[in-house]
Amino acid sequence: MEIDSGLMPGLQARPKVLAVDDEDRNLRLMEAMLLPLGYEVDLALNGGEALEKVKQNPPDVILLDVMMPGMNGFEVARRLKQDNGTRIIPIIMVTALKEVEDRVKGLEAGADDFLTKPVDKMELKARVASSIKVKAYNDYMVNHQRLLEDEIAKRTAQLEKAYERVHLASLDTIHRLSRAAEYKDEHTGEHIARMSRYCVAIGQQLDLSSTVLDSILYAAPMHDIGKIGIPDRILLKPQRLTPQEWLVMKRHTIIGAQILQGSDVGFVRLAEVIALTHHERWDGKGYPHGLAGKDIPLVGRISAVADVFDALTSRRPYKEPISVDDSCAIILEGRGQRFDPEVVDAFFDARDRIMHIKDQLPDTTKSRLVEMVGLYDDYE
Repeated sequence: MEIDSGLMPGLQARPKVLAVDDEDRNLRLMEAMLLPLGYEVDLALNGGEALEKVKQNPPDVILLDVMMPGMNGFEVARRLKQDNGTRIIPIIMVTALKEVEDRVKGLEAGADDFLTKPVDKMELKARVASSIKVKAYNDYMVNHQRLLEDEIAKRTAQLEKAYERVHLASLDTIHRLSRAAEYKDEHTGEHIARMSRYCVAIGQQLDLSSTVLDSILYAAPMHDIGKIGIPDRILLKPQRLTPQEWLVMKRHTIIGAQILQGSDVGFVRLAEVIALTHHERWDGKGYPHGLAGKDIPLVGRISAVADVFDALTSRRPYKEPISVDDSCAIILEGRGQRFDPEVVDAFFDARDRIMHIKDQLPDTTKSRLVEMVGLYDDYE
């Protein structure tokens, strides 16, 4: 008999059969019947030897005697079927047992087919050929599944890289557009990057979800976007603002919220909230609406601490930066008055991360213009 491997995807040129029997003459009989049919034949005299040979060089089908000393055929079949590496190898149990219960026991152990002793050559030929085809198609499906998984993994990695590029490009675009609002009063771009990352560090300490933290990273840079609507004569005034000018300056929160309102994008809606509320105070003395306590959205309370800390520790044309220790003392002094106590505590718990961010994003741009006078009125 010629074996047509072309009809069996995944089939070796000479399919391999492992015959297992504790009687050598039975093994030689199997070998004598199978070799002329074009099969490669391997032999094992007991269950332990069979398991070892399957492990070293897996066959395409196993002819397994049931009644063997030590480890019987049922146990061998059970072990092979429990191993993911060998469970798809067809097992033909060769037995003199004819009772239905014995066949059921063999099926429960993992047998795929049965041959009754004494073995008929034509029946052996048919059952081995059928099992070989089953194994070949099982191999084909396993390989096909592996190829699909590899392709999915490859495409997933490509998508993740593409998403990361879009993520970074989006964040860069937000930073650059946010600088349009900051440009007149010459905040540095580093302020935008630092402030947003400070917010994330505080949010991590408050156990906010990764989705919310990602949105904050995108939203916080737009906190002062409303300054684009403040007249230059007020925004750039080097002297202290008059009460009327201060009222106009405070409108940058409302203008920012108006610029950002109505979006279907989650982080833009969050940016609207931050723009509107990052100057509100825990004690209700902030602006624009004088919200107090937890009536102020959490992102507004977080942004307030992050924004003030960065402003205190950054160089401005009218002042040198305040030391980190003194700035932290000011933040602590505002706990329960200007700032949410829980957010202040989270700020101090995240201090190592915040200092790492500060070190990674130092001031590199010298300012030409003056930030609004009165930012630190509460601390004078």
